[in-house]
Amino acid sequence: METLRERKKQRTREALIRAAVELFTTRGYEGTTVDDIADAVEVSQRTFFRYFAGKEEAALALDQMTVAHFVEAVRARPAHEAPLEALRQAVLQGWDTLQEVVDSVVSVEQFLRMYRVIESTPVLLAAHLRRSLESEEVLARVLAEREGLDPETDPRPRLTVAAFGAVMRVTERQWLTDGDFSLEAIRELTVSHLELLGPALAGKWTPYTKT
Repeated sequence: METLRERKKQRTREALIRAAVELFTTRGYEGTTVDDIADAVEVSQRTFFRYFAGKEEAALALDQMTVAHFVEAVRARPAHEAPLEALRQAVLQGWDTLQEVVDSVVSVEQFLRMYRVIESTPVLLAAHLRRSLESEEVLARVLAEREGLDPETDPRPRLTVAAFGAVMRVTERQWLTDGDFSLEAIRELTVSHLELLGPALAGKWTPYTKT
């Protein structure tokens, strides 16, 4: 059971993330300092550094929350589902339950705005991609465990996760360029691109018409 001290620390952490997101999405990442974030919450710089190593970590905090939720969703998928289907269902579940994951900190709209800040800020995008690779390794091990495989001798878990990750990167890129920044739009793109994955890898290519 959570203690009062633990609840207070969680509230402070969430307040810092909320302030960081608001500042990053209005002033920009480079235009925001650690002091700005701390001042917005009325805490000291020292308190900020108790929770985050720097403003990069604060900027990626929401992303890490959703990734952790996704990994657990994959782990909880029914055992009879094929690995790629488990990933597909888990990511769609993630979009459908996004509000539940981030609502205690920010709105879905703010989360999506922060998503765009990360993608348009080189230092954040580089950190995001680096963390994505780390998450892919975790996911590969989750899939290997589900299937009773050794990922060190069987390449399929890592190959499957790598292909899935590539689809998600293409999805994010198109979502950013299409101009419809809604949750519905990125979910629809996720569905359509994942449906193309099998034919794109194994089938003969025919002219593609966007639906």
